[in-house]
Amino acid sequence: MIAAAIVAVVFLIRLFVQLRTTVAEAEKTLVEVRVLAENLSELDLEIKDRVEELGAMLGTSRKAGVSLSEGGSPKLLPASAKFLPLVLPVARFVLRKMKKK
Repeated sequence: MIAAAIVAVVFLIRLFVQLRTTVAEAEKTLVEVRVLAENLSELDLEIKDRVEELGAMLGTSRKAGVSLSEGGSPKLLPASAKFLPLVLPVARFVLRKMKKK
């Protein structure tokens, strides 16, 4: 009977020591989680600011593109330039064949 009581007391003491260390680790983890949550909220605010700036830039570039297309901008390439995507691969093929000969 006394041996069982001693075993129970030793078990309880070891349990309380383990609980104390677990609580200490949990408190440390909770502090780290709070710091990470603060950093995350700061990062969220910064990202929102950057997204707003990006939206403003996109709006400005869209307005510039529309004004250029509506303004009748001068043609930068002559009308024959629309055939370049067809002519260039053929010319490249012909030049390669000529180099081999």
